[in-house]
Amino acid sequence: MTDRTELLAQVASLYYEDNLTQGEIARRVGTSRSTVSRMLQDAREAGVVEITVHYPWRTVPEIEDALRARFDLREARVLLGRGRPYGEILRGLGALAARYLEDIVRADTVLGISWGIAVHSTVRALRPERRLPITVAQMVGAVGEGDPLIDGPELARLLAQVYGGQYRYLHAPLIVEDAHTRDVLLQEPRIRETLQLARRADVALVGIGAPQPAVYSLLRAGYVDREAIAGLRAQGVAGDICARHYDAAGRVLDIELNQRIVGIELEALHDIDRVIGVAGGEAKAGAILGALRGGHVNVLVTDDATASRVLALA
Repeated sequence: MTDRTELLAQVASLYYEDNLTQGEIARRVGTSRSTVSRMLQDAREAGVVEITVHYPWRTVPEIEDALRARFDLREARVLLGRGRPYGEILRGLGALAARYLEDIVRADTVLGISWGIAVHSTVRALRPERRLPITVAQMVGAVGEGDPLIDGPELARLLAQVYGGQYRYLHAPLIVEDAHTRDVLLQEPRIRETLQLARRADVALVGIGAPQPAVYSLLRAGYVDREAIAGLRAQGVAGDICARHYDAAGRVLDIELNQRIVGIELEALHDIDRVIGVAGGEAKAGAILGALRGGHVNVLVTDDATASRVLALA
């Protein structure tokens, strides 16, 4: 460590750990108060000091109670949004979902994981108190385009790493050329074994997609364009989970896109003890309602504006 870095660390320690004022520090190290102020800024920029804000993400218990009663959910966590931008809402949802996950994960838990921004926010927010021998199973094939951090393989690895557990990749693309290609891939032993493990999961963590250009992950990943989104809505698509598309009542649709998915079936989610759906933003209200009507998730993490819209639509 250089002399300059040692001095920055000393000043930062006196300020942040010993709670001395900048004037007191200046007298102790023989400099001016303005110099101490600059040194504290330099310490942050040099990485000597890292500041983490533990934001108190508040919930709305009365809306949580209404969701549990209306849709017979095992649990609901509803973020008090306070009109925050969508990016901040996603961070809050991730924090709430992470706290719930930490409460229920035990040693030897098999945890299935999907993909997407909300799932990524959850994984990044995890702060378990102890490491556990869990197994994480990728439930859908890899997107392979866009941001790799929100893709299934990376999320499975990150989640397992947080707990010190192991993970199983699904060595296949999310969407393939046609149903025949999908059927051939599903016969491959590694793919078959990973999906069998995912179907036996104790907990599943999934996002909820909506065929709206602003929030549709498959558009962002390059699998569909805006014209295709309009076509999906015309076919009755209200939302998707694990890229399996369903209508407003939650019924899985017999459409060509669904026949090209390499991943777990929505029906299989119904056999998993806890399926945690994480989604927010009013553009996803219809998709969330369809997921709840179809029983595809039994734990919902969302924000208050979206939850209120879901209850109004119901």
